[in-house]
Amino acid sequence: RSGRSAALRARMEERLLGARFRYLNQQLYTGSSRDAARLFRADPAAFHLYHRGFERQVRRWPERPVQRIVRYLRRRPASLVVADFGCGDCTLAASVRNHVHCFDLVPLSPRVTVCDMAKVPLSAESVDVAVFCLALMGTNLQEILGEANRVLKLGGTLIVAEVASRFEDTSAFLKAMTQLGFRTVSKDFSSSYFYLLEFAKTGPPRPGPAPGLRLRPCLYKRR
Repeated sequence: RSGRSAALRARMEERLLGARFRYLNQQLYTGSSRDAARLFRADPAAFHLYHRGFERQVRRWPERPVQRIVRYLRRRPASLVVADFGCGDCTLAASVRNHVHCFDLVPLSPRVTVCDMAKVPLSAESVDVAVFCLALMGTNLQEILGEANRVLKLGGTLIVAEVASRFEDTSAFLKAMTQLGFRTVSKDFSSSYFYLLEFAKTGPPRPGPAPGLRLRPCLYKRR
């Protein structure tokens, strides 16, 4: 009997966690990066819960995008300086020899610098590679990607791995990226789970809105 009630309690907890994860997920995609920074500053435990829920979702994927980015960086010179926007538990930094600046809203690792992704503490044109691995959240995408442009050297690489279902119109998105000062180097749409895009910085962003820069919120199904 006690075994059954323990199993029931575990199921209830799992369901509660799932509901809380979906709620946090919705907040992250429907508010700005500033709102997200405020949310997790007020409740750091919520970020840990969010990260656990996120890990559980991605574990079901046949391949993790971060591993693809690790392989990409291992083929490039270890002297390249990397900025990892929304680094989570710093898997990327722990897997490569490069110097990686790790930024996120809550420090899941001592390597993390806590900040708003639209305002990272790096000087202009100081990094060779900027990475967003399942981290393009918030309603102010143009500002966040503009910040990546600011910290990247001219000709530097921007890597974006994002959930496939978030893209409404990939060609409009890629066109918007040119307005933000990026040229498309390669695009991999072969996975039904995530898309992997590589850009090179061509110069500063052009002024004005970039309407094609739209991504759907990532809504996880109830399980």
